[in-house]
Amino acid sequence: MERDSSSSSDEDEDEEARRNLVPQNETKPPRGHSALEISGDIVRRTAAAVASGGFWSTKRYLLLAICLPLVLILLFFSLDLGRLFRGVSIIRVGGDDGGGDRMREAELRALYLLRDQQLGLLKLWNRTIPDAHSRLSPASAPSSMSSNSTSSKVDLPDSSLSISAMEFRSALLEQIKINKEIQKALLSSHRFGNITSEPLDDSAGADLPHSAVDVCRKIDRPTGRRTIEWKPKKDKFLFAICLSGQMSNHLICLEKHMLFAALLDRVLVLPSTKFDYQYDRVLDINHINECFGRKVVMPFEEFSEVKKNKMQIDGFICYMASPPCFLDEEHIKRLKNMGISLGKIEAAWPEDAKLKEPKKRVVGDIMPKFSSDAEVLAIGDMFYADVEEEWLTQPGGPLAHKCKTVIQPSKLIMLTAQRFVQTFLGGNFVALHFRRHGYLSFCNVKKESCFFPIPQAAECILRVVERANAPVIYLSTDAAESETNLLQSFIVLNDKPVPLVRRPDHNNAEKWDALLYRNHIGGDSQVEAMLDKAICALSNVFIGSSGSTFTEDILRLRRGWGSASHCDGYLCQGELPNFIAEQE
Repeated sequence: MERDSSSSSDEDEDEEARRNLVPQNETKPPRGHSALEISGDIVRRTAAAVASGGFWSTKRYLLLAICLPLVLILLFFSLDLGRLFRGVSIIRVGGDDGGGDRMREAELRALYLLRDQQLGLLKLWNRTIPDAHSRLSPASAPSSMSSNSTSSKVDLPDSSLSISAMEFRSALLEQIKINKEIQKALLSSHRFGNITSEPLDDSAGADLPHSAVDVCRKIDRPTGRRTIEWKPKKDKFLFAICLSGQMSNHLICLEKHMLFAALLDRVLVLPSTKFDYQYDRVLDINHINECFGRKVVMPFEEFSEVKKNKMQIDGFICYMASPPCFLDEEHIKRLKNMGISLGKIEAAWPEDAKLKEPKKRVVGDIMPKFSSDAEVLAIGDMFYADVEEEWLTQPGGPLAHKCKTVIQPSKLIMLTAQRFVQTFLGGNFVALHFRRHGYLSFCNVKKESCFFPIPQAAECILRVVERANAPVIYLSTDAAESETNLLQSFIVLNDKPVPLVRRPDHNNAEKWDALLYRNHIGGDSQVEAMLDKAICALSNVFIGSSGSTFTEDILRLRRGWGSASHCDGYLCQGELPNFIAEQE
């Protein structure tokens, strides 16, 4: 009964309040209220309601009284309404029927940029999370990657374990730029008709650099090189013999022959085309002599003229012991068929024949063994010789000369490479040497395989492309079309495919390779291989295949030319394949 009487009393009071409020609303003319007046009026009514015992029925007024000022303050500071209103000079109602469309377009643009910003921040976050399943610790990095490292070779950092300060700054700067684009997109809807908005205040980024941080900047050439002079005696010759592998292996062999020729004060004689590759098609022989300011290298044909068909190798001291000089019966027969008589073939270190791997040698080991009064000396194939590795791989090589590098593509190949870059690639591109043919078996017998599944390889490539901010990739590969097509389908960055460009077949309508065909060397497999090297060496960033001498020769050119970058390295460096097949 008491509840009934109290509820009826509450209803009577509410009814009385409504009767008192309705006439006021009907009779008093409306007038504007400020936010403070509204909140103050609500507070007074709430206090009156509490005094009259109707607190629970009027609790919505109390909530409004508390929340409304807070909401207004938050809106003011978050949207900077004062600044926005100050930027509006004239407002004409109904002046532009397309204003709504522009606003929607601006909002969609802002949403798209916000999504990009979210993805960028997520990538930055993910790179701070180590993934122990797919990557190696620094201590277990593949030996094949470190074997060719020098002070000038900068490995790609393990991006899953750490991120450099330079990369972090670059990523943050990119997000600040995207934020600025979002602001512009949102304010663009207020710049139509007779509405003019105040320009964005750029003072917030006054301390930021005007250009993006160059993560993949060039590596500075070292100021001091360890070199020796090459001043050969005109009547002393070193006969080059290179037999192992293909052209890249032979160029490494020639470079080591040059070091020995300089140490022994001898002119280097290049092999005959009947015995080896036709080097004058791919190398600039005159360039080599010009670099030293004297004749240090001569073709076999010139050597045969000097010797007047009385060619004889007086001393045959083999650096490699097993087989001696890496010569087999077939190659010995070919030398004799060229009219060259051979002296006794003997090894400098016969005990090395029992070793599984070549022993490291230094200059002090070489001079006592190979110093000879013989007019023509041969030391055999030098590709596998482990001699002064750090000295050989420094930028420019071990010899004192006035050029950037001594062994480089011929002038015709260099011009053709530059024309190809101008035609198809432009000044900002990543080059990828993606070796596949015969590489599966080659890599899987190693302790750590270097043959990566296409999806994993694509992820590694995209990380480098994103760091380099390059729009296109030059692809040098022997892979089948099925593999390259799949790889291209995965190379997508920010919802846009990054094209993989390969050298097209010769077309008379295209003039970029006209020089090669005009000089009758177009279509030669060795010329095309050297052309690929030249294009890769001209790139902003180079990704190579670990264990490939083709890749190593490109890295040598880049070190010499000064085009090597801090992002150069091997494909998926520091990682293992996420799937490895069993051995046969």
